[in-house]
Amino acid sequence: MAAGGRKNADSSLALALAGGDTVAEAASKAGVSERTAHRRLADLGFRRRVAELRAAAVERATGKLADSMAEAADVLRQLLAAQSESVRLGACRAALELGVKLRESIDLEQRLAALEQQLGRRKG
Repeated sequence: MAAGGRKNADSSLALALAGGDTVAEAASKAGVSERTAHRRLADLGFRRRVAELRAAAVERATGKLADSMAEAADVLRQLLAAQSESVRLGACRAALELGVKLRESIDLEQRLAALEQQLGRRKG
């Protein structure tokens, strides 16, 4: 396979693997054999590229979720005034559970930042 063809196959293979395809599915999409796909996966640089592509996809998805959080919070808040007691109860539970998790997350983030700051001062 020519160098340009291999580069294109590697890109297609990495994208398919990062997207969750099996090795067989990814190899088929990339137009390479399963054996070649496994050989590429044995290469640390290639595995890193797949991991980077996965991380980028997760980051994009996280951004989309973050964009919708304010709207979801508004809807949850509206459900607190619903006619149905079961809907209100569910909204209350969700709000309380999410509030506790958010508080824990913020607390953990602050504590981690403080530790990193202390470590930075010790090194500096």
